[in-house]
Order: sequence, then structure tokens, then C-alpha cells
Amino acid sequence: MIERKFVSQNMKEFLVKDYLFKELSRVGMSDVTLHRTPLGEKIVISASRPGLIVGKGGGNISRLTRELKEKFNLENPQIEIEEVRDPRGDAAITAEMIANSLERFGSARFKGVGHKAMGDVIGAGALGVEILISGKIPSSRAKTWRFYQGYLKKCGDVSIVGVNKAQQAARLKTGVVGVQVKIMPGSTVLPDKISVKSAEIVSQETSVAAEKQTAADAKAKSKSDDKIKADKEKSDKKAQRKAPAKSKEVKAKKTEEKKAEATETPEQTE
Repeated sequence: MIERKFVSQNMKEFLVKDYLFKELSRVGMSDVTLHRTPLGEKIVISASRPGLIVGKGGGNISRLTRELKEKFNLENPQIEIEEVRDPRGDAAITAEMIANSLERFGSARFKGVGHKAMGDVIGAGALGVEILISGKIPSSRAKTWRFYQGYLKKCGDVSIVGVNKAQQAARLKTGVVGVQVKIMPGSTVLPDKISVKSAEIVSQETSVAAEKQTAADAKAKSKSDDKIKADKEKSDKKAQRKAPAKSKEVKAKKTEEKKAEATETPEQTE
């Protein structure tokens, strides 16, 4: 039962994503995430042009909310929009831009579109990019054109986790053309990347580390000394508080001894 529940939830999330990508095809959508909250379903849409999603007077948002509630049986869908800061390094936005350019200018300028998109991605700081355009371009025979630049991982865990992938379709007069984009951003950490440091840099780093360590040791020592001093002052104060009581006891004992001696002396004389 639990497995069926998770499968149904994932299926609903996939259908919601597919519906939103079809409805919002020209707004530069990057990703759609669905979060379940006690108040209802929260749908977060990441896009480069959030104004087109909102629409005039928020009419588009209200329409999407109503349709999501009716089609997918969502109790209280809440749509939240996030703006993508740098759309040039996003694979989904790049694929959508290429598909829109092909639909607008046709198949005659597909090479210029591919090279321009590739240059924009590399200019945004990506390590590597690969663009595949498949279909009847430019002739009636189907081909796959590949545009690539930089360094891109094709195997291993980095190719799954550190590479952004997206697909898009452009509908031309000659037929449907597929666009596939793979981008490895500059923030990807490569396991085979090794940097060799010079002896001067190593010595500087060791000296800085030693200075930091000595400063930390001195700080710890000062803290311990302050603690010992505080404990000593505390003990001295306690001793001073107890001293008057002890002095009173000593005086009382001395007076008692004097009284005892005074009473014993007459008997001894007799």
C-alpha cells in the first residue's frame, strides 16, 4: 500500500510537470518542483521570464491554479515563481531558445543558432557544452548535427550528477526536430582534477597555519589562566566569608577556657 502511494504521488508530480511545460512553452522554464505541505500542494516554477507566467493582472496564474485543481485533483495548489539569475547556463532554457529560434527562422540558419547558443553557454562560465539537433535539417534526409565545445564528462558519477541535461522539440514544416543540450557548469567538482603547488606557496600556507595554531593555543591558555584566577578569587571569597565565623568560635573557646581556669584556681589554693 505504501509503495502504491509513493508511485501514485510520483506519477502525479510527473504529469503536473509535463502539463506545465506544455502550457508554458515560451517563458524560459528551467524546472518545476512540487512540495506537499499541510495547507496544500506548493508548486515552484523556475523561469527566466516570470512576468509571462503571471500574466496581465495575475490572470494566467489563476487559470493555471484552477486547471491544476480540476485536472489533477489537487486540494489547494499554490504556485510560486522563481527567477533564474543566469539563463545562459541552464540546459532547459538553452534548449527552449534553440527550438524557438528554429521555429522562427527555419532550418536554413540552424548552424548559426547552434554556434550562438554554444558561445553563450561557454561565456556564462560553463566547463563544456554539447548540442545535438536531430531531424530533417537542412535537407529531406534526417541527420544529427553535433555542436560541442569545452570539456564534458560522458561516463561516471559526474556525468549523472554534474551535467545538466534537457530535451526540446521544434515543429518545422519539414517535420519535428529534436534538440538535446548537455551542459557541465563551472561549479562541477571533477575527481581527476589535480593542482600542483609550488614550494613557496606550501611554505606560506604552513607558516600561516602555524601562526593560526599558536594564536589558538595562546587564546586557549589565556582562557585557562582566567578560569584558574576566577576559581582562586572565588575560593578566597569563600574563605573570607568563613573566617569571621571561625574567629568567633576561637574567641568563645578562649573565654570558656579562661572561666574554667578562674574557677579552678581557688580550689587549688585551698
